[in-house]
Amino acid sequence: MKINVLRLDHRQKRDARITTHVCLTARAFGADGVILNGDEDTKLMENVRDVAKRWGGQFEVDYKKNYENLIDEWKNKGGEVVHLTMYGSQVQEVVDDIQNSPKDKLVVVGGSRVPTKVYKEADWNVSVTSQPHSEVSSLAVFLHMLFEGKEFDKEFEGGKMKIIPTAEGKRVIISDNEEEKIE
Repeated sequence: MKINVLRLDHRQKRDARITTHVCLTARAFGADGVILNGDEDTKLMENVRDVAKRWGGQFEVDYKKNYENLIDEWKNKGGEVVHLTMYGSQVQEVVDDIQNSPKDKLVVVGGSRVPTKVYKEADWNVSVTSQPHSEVSSLAVFLHMLFEGKEFDKEFEGGKMKIIPTAEGKRVIISDNEEEKIE
């Protein structure tokens, strides 16, 4: 099952940091890519691609001006849409159904205001708590539950940098043979 994230209504001047965090969270928690909607932000997309290049793995970031066509195309190709919202079914109640469907998933995270069409077109409107909070945290919790924690063991092949977990200090492998220890 392929997982892509659709970030709705990105506003270049206002949302650069939060959208970057959506992209980094999607990548780190096992998604295959992010599709931005709203303002086209080539610098943000280049920065995310640079992270993927330096840290490894196959992760794509693209732009689609018209999210409606994207959702329709996704569904017409047999994919399913999961919309993360505080108004949906509780994640713990529907995650098994989502996991059990082998179809590719488009996970939609909102921006300033999510159009009614997204709620209606989604196969699942999923709530990660019924309280206001960040789309970044919703995405992280949802992907963690979807992948049952296995994303923690994911290997990101081909990267130039890799962190070696340590209780104290920082250890980073740069390239394949140099190790830099940062205290």
